[in-house]
Amino acid sequence: MKKRVFALIACLVVSGLALTACGPKPTEAPAPTAVPPEASITILAAEPTEEPTEEPAQEPTEESAPTLTIWADDTRAPILSRIGQEFTTQYGVNVVVEMQSELGDVRDLLSTAGPAGEGPDIIIGPHDWLGELVSNGLVLPLDLNGKENQFLEAALQAFTFEGKLYGMPCATENVAFVRNTDLVPEAPETWDEVMEIAATLEEEGSVQQGYVIQSTPGDTYHFYPILTAFGGYLFGLDAEGNYAPNDIGVDSAGSLAAAEWLDTQVKEGHLQAGVDWNTMHAMFANRQAAMFITGPWSLDTLKESGVPYAISNLPAGPAGAGQPFLGVQAFMVSAFSRDPMLAQTFLTEFVATKEAMLELYGGNPRPPAFLPALEEVADPDIVAFGEAGRNGIPMPSFAAMSNVWTAFNDALTFIFNQQTQPGEAFTNAAAQIRTLMEEGQ
Repeated sequence: MKKRVFALIACLVVSGLALTACGPKPTEAPAPTAVPPEASITILAAEPTEEPTEEPAQEPTEESAPTLTIWADDTRAPILSRIGQEFTTQYGVNVVVEMQSELGDVRDLLSTAGPAGEGPDIIIGPHDWLGELVSNGLVLPLDLNGKENQFLEAALQAFTFEGKLYGMPCATENVAFVRNTDLVPEAPETWDEVMEIAATLEEEGSVQQGYVIQSTPGDTYHFYPILTAFGGYLFGLDAEGNYAPNDIGVDSAGSLAAAEWLDTQVKEGHLQAGVDWNTMHAMFANRQAAMFITGPWSLDTLKESGVPYAISNLPAGPAGAGQPFLGVQAFMVSAFSRDPMLAQTFLTEFVATKEAMLELYGGNPRPPAFLPALEEVADPDIVAFGEAGRNGIPMPSFAAMSNVWTAFNDALTFIFNQQTQPGEAFTNAAAQIRTLMEEGQ
């Protein structure tokens, strides 16, 4: 086994020289203020499997063998621990999986634990973290070693920043249109049809609202398929298909048309303020609403409601089919990894397989970004969400996105609450977003 370890390390050293030459060096980070609290981490270690050899005395010990550390959520940690055992068996490399109770903690903890030498080699996170992670020098570019064509192209694009790939995608997610099939047997193809069906159901007294949208607070993510159906957009694209930070479309003609549409629906009583995620699902479960927009994270709630439902593509508007934001999750290599090429080898050889990706899908059912695994998924609901996301566009990942979402969400809230004229709400939001992008906040 020791010969295999040394052979692997020798190979990785050569490859590592290439990675070092082309990859950015970690930027200086402030002195760490905190280390991940042990109480929030459960360690699942891939124990080395004993294997008889002719030279047992030369077997690498736990102390001398290389170690890979992975931070993962509770749905993926046990699976990665098992995959890690295979890696340990073949290469004699210890794999330690540390389970983070909240996925959102990973980004914050990496910025402090990484520089302190307490961080992981590999993390899992959504692509909208990417701008911040790259800007702060926290993750490294990686090479999929010729497997690029086995991943969903949009997923790879989501983890490409300034021409370099920073993540190996594992799952995608997006919203779709959900309806009560008792009340709406056929999927409406356009928002005009949705409005007509809603008006009829409301007049009959069958429902309180024909369709329902989250309004407390305003939710750009769920509203975006409507915005794009009217020709609106958040950021335009450059010639290479990347988001152009100086092309803000919140006050474009299509976006303003979507704002007017929303204002009309509120004024006519089809939509109302005060609806959060729980209220929306409760209204659907209680048959007070017949149609809404949501994602695969709602499947358990839908099934528990007992309401017969179907998932379909998002309705079209004057500008064509509505495009949802595509969320992508991927494995990333920390800029503070002790052996980034070893981490990359684990990902490309042991995780980027149909079997491993299907296991990860089983633990957290989302359409796989790895095409050989996606082709094996049979769950009709997951397939339907995947179909609805075929024309999806990755969420922007600029470092300023947290504040961008706030500005746009506030504009939607003002319209729902009838506090501001729709055109003014979107125009003001566009001005705020331009300032944010200019200042990089």
